[in-house]
Amino acid sequence: MSSPIHVAVTGAAGQIGYSLLFRIASGEVFGPKQKVRLHLVELPVAIKGAEGTAMEIDDCGFSTLDGIDIYDNPEQGFSGINYALLVGSKPRGPGMERNDLIRDNGPIFVGQGKALAKAASDVRVVVVGNPCNTNCLIAMNNCRDIPAAQFSAMTMLDENRARAQIAAKAEVGVGEVGRLAIWGNHSSTMFPDYENATINGKSVTEVISDQDWLQGEFISTVQKRGAAIIAARGKSSAASAANACIDHIKRFREKTPEGSWFSAAVPSDGKSYDIPSGLIFSYPVRSNGDGSYEIVEGVKLSDFARTKIKSTTEELLSEREIVKELLC
Repeated sequence: MSSPIHVAVTGAAGQIGYSLLFRIASGEVFGPKQKVRLHLVELPVAIKGAEGTAMEIDDCGFSTLDGIDIYDNPEQGFSGINYALLVGSKPRGPGMERNDLIRDNGPIFVGQGKALAKAASDVRVVVVGNPCNTNCLIAMNNCRDIPAAQFSAMTMLDENRARAQIAAKAEVGVGEVGRLAIWGNHSSTMFPDYENATINGKSVTEVISDQDWLQGEFISTVQKRGAAIIAARGKSSAASAANACIDHIKRFREKTPEGSWFSAAVPSDGKSYDIPSGLIFSYPVRSNGDGSYEIVEGVKLSDFARTKIKSTTEELLSEREIVKELLC
C-alpha cells in the first residue's frame, strides 16, 4: 500500500462525524489499497466523545486504517493533512436568524483557515458545516498559502435530494437521473436545475410534464428538506450529509464522464455565468480526475432559472457583506 492519506474531520464526535468516519476508515472513499490516517478534531469538552468514536472504529478492524489521532485544536490536528473535512459548526438555535448563525460561526472558520497553513501543500478542503458557502469563503480567505481551487463547499446533499425527488415523481431509479446541478447557496434560495437534467437520457421536462410541480413543489421541497428532517426527527441531517460528503470527495477524485457533471460550491471566477468573483458558489462542475476541475460552461438557462440564480447570488453577496471584516 502507498503512504497513508491523512484526513482531518472537525466536529468528529458529532452526528455527521460519527456517520462519516467509519466509511472513510473502511476504504470506501479512497479505495481498498489506500491506507488512511484519521485526525479527529474536537472542542476540549467533546474529546471524550471523540475517544469513544475512535474506540469503535478500532474495534471494526479495518485493514485500510493506519491509525487515529485525536486533537482538541486545529493547529495540531491539521498538521500534514491531505484532506480537511470541516464538519463542525455551531447549529442554529431556537429563534436564531441565519445572519446570527453566520456571525457566530465566522470566527471558528477564521481560526481553522489559519490552522490550514499546517496542512500538506496538496490539501483539499471540504466545508460541510453551515452556512457552508460563506464558512468556506472565510476559511479560504484566512489561508492564502493554499490555492483557492483546493477549497469547496458541499452541495452534493442538495443534488442527491433533488435527484431523489425527480426519481420518485417519474417512478424511476435515482441512478437514472443525471445532469442535475445545484446553483448558488446551500440555503433556501438554492436552485435545483431540473431544466438541464435528464432521465434515462431524456430531458426531465420531456418525462415530467407537470411544470407547476417542477417550478413549485419540487424546488420548495429540495430547498426546505433540511428543515423538514429536523421537524420529523428532532435533529438535523446526519447520515445523508455524511453520505453526500463522501460523494463529493469521490466525484472530485474520479474523472467525470463526458457530457456529465456534478454539483459543488467552488470559488467563483467572476466570468462564469456572470457570478461576481469572491463568492463560493455552487455550479455544475466536471473533475479532470487529477485533482483539478472546471466549471461547466455553456449550460442553457431560461429566464426562470436566471431569476432564481440571481436571488441566490444576492443572498451570497449579503452574507459576504456580513463577514467582510473576517476576510483577510
